[in-house]
Amino acid sequence: MSLIRSLRLDPLPVVTTARVELRPPIASDYEQWATLRGESRDFLTPWEPTWPGDDLTRNAFRHRLRRYAREAREDIGYTLFLFGRADGALLGGVTLSGVRRGVTQSCALGYWMGQRHAGRGLMTEAVRGIAVHVFETMRLHRMEAACLPSNEASKAVLRKAGFSEEGLARQYLRINGQWRDHLLFAMLASDPRPRA
Repeated sequence: MSLIRSLRLDPLPVVTTARVELRPPIASDYEQWATLRGESRDFLTPWEPTWPGDDLTRNAFRHRLRRYAREAREDIGYTLFLFGRADGALLGGVTLSGVRRGVTQSCALGYWMGQRHAGRGLMTEAVRGIAVHVFETMRLHRMEAACLPSNEASKAVLRKAGFSEEGLARQYLRINGQWRDHLLFAMLASDPRPRA
């Protein structure tokens, strides 16, 4: 296994669209990340797992970066930060987790957007861009996503990006301290993708 990891030549992804760029986070992103997450806490809390008490500290961010790098090396997950191409401002983030190869060839998509950047279509654009990467570069067959039934903004992002709703998963994820039902969405490599 370690030999395979050491021979892996795939670069970490950088995905660019008309208005956004997605790339792996680096240590110098900490200030922007902590500021954006901190000012968006009330906006994000209803849709995310409970934040640890030290979540926004520099030390916790370093631990995140190490975990992200390990997951990418092992080809099991990829975390990307979303930046505006015009000004380089951090907008949010996208995660491809649970990457499975073999007969499954799939991953799960997650994302977050800073409150001040929400509602401008930037996440929809980012998800469309990441879909191209997932299907054309990673050569996966299926990308899944889940959101709370009450999260109208997230449902809109997924539908506009070309995902199909597949059903309801009861008590699927622990969000803000409670097990919550989620709507399941998926996109296949063979599905038509909407134009930007």
